[in-house]
Amino acid sequence: MLFFLLLLVNTDLAAQCAMCTKTASQLGEKPALGMNQGILYLMGAPFVIMGYIGYRWWKTEKNRY
Repeated sequence: MLFFLLLLVNTDLAAQCAMCTKTASQLGEKPALGMNQGILYLMGAPFVIMGYIGYRWWKTEKNRY
């Protein structure tokens, strides 16, 4: 939850490795912004999936007892 709140609050995140930074600097500002957003999306997807799996597991275990 905190992760998504930070994404909404801070739009100027620089989620790039050294290679991505060099590539983004050559692309220009708008494509680099799109690249940053794509990297953040790819980074967030596993957290959402694991959160869903954890929630389902928690609900199943809660109902078991």
